[in-house]
Amino acid sequence: MQRLIDGAKALGLGLTDKQITAFQTYYDELVAWNQKFNLTAITDYEQVQIRHFADSLSVLLAEEARLALSRPNARVIDVGSGAGFPGIPLKLVYPSARLTLLEATGKKVTFLEHLVERLGLVRVTAIKARAEELGHDPGHRAGYDLALARAVADMAVVAEYTLPFCKPGGWVVAQKGEAGPAEAWAAEKAIALLGGELRRVLPVELPGLPEN
Repeated sequence: MQRLIDGAKALGLGLTDKQITAFQTYYDELVAWNQKFNLTAITDYEQVQIRHFADSLSVLLAEEARLALSRPNARVIDVGSGAGFPGIPLKLVYPSARLTLLEATGKKVTFLEHLVERLGLVRVTAIKARAEELGHDPGHRAGYDLALARAVADMAVVAEYTLPFCKPGGWVVAQKGEAGPAEAWAAEKAIALLGGELRRVLPVELPGLPEN
């Protein structure tokens, strides 16, 4: 897990032995289940550490996300969680967070439920639903301190999916690829119409990770 350790260090994080063991278990389960379900195209040991684990933790480059996760009992939703990125890596670093993993594909939800049990995580719920529907549920609408979305859709769509989950003063962190900056500025008007505000676009530079 040296690639992950180096990536975490670049973010100012020192992973404990327990956390490193949990990430190793995560990798083992991801690869094993990927043989049955299409969870990810990336299964190489070093690439998973860089492109999934360290990249998930890069959410912490946004100071607001770090502050939100540091609050006792922070409520966090990972929209379009897939195989658990970025929600579960962040949960491993911030175990007090109350995490909801929202995923529309049943097989992926089954994997998430297994993984949560395998890692012994508490206060983590995997929900099979679509964001545009769950966002109208009174139990979830305007209920979260932090909403996360990683490579889900175009930024205007991401805003539509995530902003309804945020409390007043809550935050959305959307992780995007090379087209991210252009998408973000193009979606600024749509974000404002949904009651949000585009604060900034942050480049991601971690050891072994192409700039995003």
